[in-house]
Amino acid sequence: MEGAIEKAAVRAIDYMRAHLGEQLTVDDMARAALFSKFHFSRTFQQVTGVSPGRFLSALRIQRAKQLLLATSMNVADISIQVGYASVGTFSSRFSRSVGLSPTAFRRTGGYAIDVPTVDRMVLARRMTGGARGRIRALDAGQSGPVFIGLFPERIPEGRPAQCAVLDGPGEYRLDKVPVGAWYLLAHWMTDPDDPGAAWVGSCGPLVVRPGMVVEADVQLDPMTSLHPPVLLALLDIRQDALAA
Repeated sequence: MEGAIEKAAVRAIDYMRAHLGEQLTVDDMARAALFSKFHFSRTFQQVTGVSPGRFLSALRIQRAKQLLLATSMNVADISIQVGYASVGTFSSRFSRSVGLSPTAFRRTGGYAIDVPTVDRMVLARRMTGGARGRIRALDAGQSGPVFIGLFPERIPEGRPAQCAVLDGPGEYRLDKVPVGAWYLLAHWMTDPDDPGAAWVGSCGPLVVRPGMVVEADVQLDPMTSLHPPVLLALLDIRQDALAA
């Protein structure tokens, strides 16, 4: 049964990718998956960790990133092609998700100078705790930096509560984490020149309490179409870590 559910989710995701410029509904996705609307939403989230609507939104931003880097299309045309009727709404959503505006993302070739965390003034007013554990991978023979971050959802976008770049899979510790519930997301770039070579993992929600350190391990697996896209612009910090 698990295989059938995963195949249904893949059918829905393939349909989303083929119709990003259209105003899709959950009914449309459920029909593509050959599931009822009620069962589709529940099983899709069970397989991917996020709702169909959030997955579709992530796919749209991911496609916009690709178009910004690979074409000379202007931002307005790209916003329409990925399903946004308003270029202003698209630009705001893109900036929140990626950490750079569409024009800045294109200008820097998809690289980010750093990964900003939650506002320091907000952090100063909140009690904090921490998280530690191990990032594991079955293929220990590969190398490359691992980005880890704590996010409010299972999609790595926007400002993480706290983050770090490791030299590779292994032990981690995150301090000064704001109290709250967070998902620990990890992204391992085994080949900086091939985004498709990424491995990903997640766990959570982790409940961080004042003065306490949460223990959590993450298993990395090769990224597939069932994993939500990584929207945050992270390449530059990964390459800096690799060079160091």
